[in-house]
Amino acid sequence: MPEKTAAAAASTATAEDTTAAAPDTALAVQAPKPDKARSLWSDAWRDLRRNPLFLVSAGMILLLLVVAAFPGLFTSASPRDADLANHFLQQPNWSHFFAPDWFGYDGQGRSIYARVVYGARASIVVGVGVTAMVTVLGTIVGMLAGYFGGITDTLLSRLTDIFMGIPFMLGALVVLTSFEKRAIWVVILALVFLGWTQIARVARGAVITVKQADYVVAAKALGASTTRILFKHVLPNALAPIIVVATIALGGYIAAEATLSYLGVGLAEPTVSWGVDVSSGREQLRNAPFVLIVPSVMVSITVLSFLMFGDAVRNALDPKMR
Repeated sequence: MPEKTAAAAASTATAEDTTAAAPDTALAVQAPKPDKARSLWSDAWRDLRRNPLFLVSAGMILLLLVVAAFPGLFTSASPRDADLANHFLQQPNWSHFFAPDWFGYDGQGRSIYARVVYGARASIVVGVGVTAMVTVLGTIVGMLAGYFGGITDTLLSRLTDIFMGIPFMLGALVVLTSFEKRAIWVVILALVFLGWTQIARVARGAVITVKQADYVVAAKALGASTTRILFKHVLPNALAPIIVVATIALGGYIAAEATLSYLGVGLAEPTVSWGVDVSSGREQLRNAPFVLIVPSVMVSITVLSFLMFGDAVRNALDPKMR
């Protein structure tokens, strides 16, 4: 009897231990796993994928890039073929999509639709080329000024102030009028010559903030070279505001190219460009306004797409905007 009583007590204790351990086991199974730490870029990408403004603008930009790279996929007509006898200021015909007469013909009998398709390349090349070059130049100047400080910062900041004091469009007019033949690379260099100052200011402010961080101080204490600190620690962490400003500015450079071409000092014939078509279409504004309106609308859509894209990127990369 004592042995049976002891065995029963032991089994009861074992059951109680099992019952007491069961909730702990259930909690351990149901406990959620901790989220992995996300970087600024992964967090921004997650927000961008949910932003309709970003999706619409990115889709438009992707379409424009495809049109600029492969215009032959969208039209078989040549933008330079002129037929004054049959197509002089012919009205748009919307009965067939993506046909040569969809947007009508200009004063020289050329297909406006074909010129819009082929003109995207010049405008996109100018905008992307200027943005890439001013971003590199402005980032280097701003990074050197912000990191080294002292006399380096003073000299580079005063140089930036001098260029910022020159009106952008007026300076571009003066520079471009000194060239007889204004190819695409000439327009790009003229806009880069005057357009790097904003990026330099933004880069300088971002670098001044980043260089005071603990990881930069630790890298200096460990004996890391200046080049390694700049390009391994400072630049990656100061890149977000630079990208935002560059993305928003890209649309402005496309508009600047169109404006300069309209004034007769930018791209010129035989280059096919939206700005060139806007310039030639102003002569037909009363008789055939569609000659001016179609390329103007394309410039507006492109600039608006890049502005929307830049706003979405800014909101995603700036924690204060969330």
